[in-house]
Amino acid sequence: MEMKKRISLELRNRTPAEVAELVVDNCRSSDGEIEGLTDEFKELEFLSMVNVGLTSLAMLPSLPKLRKLELSDNNISGSLEILAEKCPNLTYLNLSGNKIKELSTVEALQNLKNLKSLDLFNCEITTLEEYRESIFELLPQITYLDGFDAEDNEAPDSEADDDDDEDGEEEAGPVGEYDDEDDDEEGSEGGEVGLSYLMKDEIQDEEDDDDYVEEEEEEEGEEEEAEVRGEKRKRDAEDEGDDDDEDDD
Repeated sequence: MEMKKRISLELRNRTPAEVAELVVDNCRSSDGEIEGLTDEFKELEFLSMVNVGLTSLAMLPSLPKLRKLELSDNNISGSLEILAEKCPNLTYLNLSGNKIKELSTVEALQNLKNLKSLDLFNCEITTLEEYRESIFELLPQITYLDGFDAEDNEAPDSEADDDDDEDGEEEAGPVGEYDDEDDDEEGSEGGEVGLSYLMKDEIQDEEDDDDYVEEEEEEEGEEEEAEVRGEKRKRDAEDEGDDDDEDDD
């Protein structure tokens, strides 16, 4: 797909001024030039044109807010001075896999005062003797070259760090407050439940005691009735005996 058409598709019904990130990797540029990108993309902060066949940056428009530029796996061999003119706030530049051979070519990046990270991996320039020392000396403003600083410490993943910080800020405060509220709610609910449970037990115990008392009363009543019946039978028997004695006389 041609670069111009790809950029048009990436707009997705937005105006160029509404686009902050633009990725057109693996499309094709005519004659190795940038096409379809204009000064209207004034809010653009991230631009990726990986493997699009670029040989020149001459057609790069003015992108004053651009901070990250991905140009890896192209055929760029020079004319890097245009970057300082068109993208003065650039902080990250990836030129890995291009045709850059000489230190003099990289020297044009000295005017990118905000540049912190430069990637020249897989460029012929990396085969030069004392390549890293020379680049750090030539471009004192950069902190990382090919992903490592001058002390060979690996560059952090800035995007991941930003995400972690945002997640941490979002989670730390609210979660703590939420937990406290939950604890309070659980505690109060637990107290109510515990109290009602105890009261329920006491009520149940009282009911059980009442049942027990009623059963005892019933048993005592039955025993008394049995005794009364027994006394009555005894008296009846005695009375019958007295009647028999009288008849005999």
